[in-house]
Amino acid sequence: MNTPLTILGIAGSLRKASYNRAALRAAQQLVPAGVSLEIFDLEGIPPFNQDEEGPPPERVGQLKQRIRAADAILIVTPEYNYSIPGVLKNAIDWASRPYGDSAWEGKPVAIMGASIGAQGTSRAQYHLRQVFVFLNMYPLNRPEVMIANAAQRFDEKGNLKDEETRSHIQNLLAALVAWAKHHEWGRQATAASE
Repeated sequence: MNTPLTILGIAGSLRKASYNRAALRAAQQLVPAGVSLEIFDLEGIPPFNQDEEGPPPERVGQLKQRIRAADAILIVTPEYNYSIPGVLKNAIDWASRPYGDSAWEGKPVAIMGASIGAQGTSRAQYHLRQVFVFLNMYPLNRPEVMIANAAQRFDEKGNLKDEETRSHIQNLLAALVAWAKHHEWGRQATAASE
């Protein structure tokens, strides 16, 4: 992988003042040198309707294009009712359809999440890992970044002020870059042997 590596970041919340959107913006500032983190906002993705999947709505087409262009994915998710927010699951479903045309196929992916509670989105993250199995994505197992007590880690403008959290995010991003390069190397080796 000689070209600059691109990570596509997706926040599973539409709320403008979301801690997860703030964590994604912080990650954008903490990527390693030679790496860019582009953010795709899920605003405007309609509810999934299989009757409209071919061709998909314009905003869904944009999402699929951005996923395919990225070398890796970073999902930053809140936890709603012990699970994945509906807006995020909806976007995942759209980008996996129609059957046989999933944009997620073979993508390295990392997860992090922020919560005002003590669990730090652990249950939502584990549910996402289950979804990745069917999508044939390659989730990074460690490090895990579960930002608990988020109200104490961000200032009133949504800036990350906690150095320990900053370090955890930097470690996650470095590991995701290495993971993406590992999978690219594997794809190249497989293609060369065919």
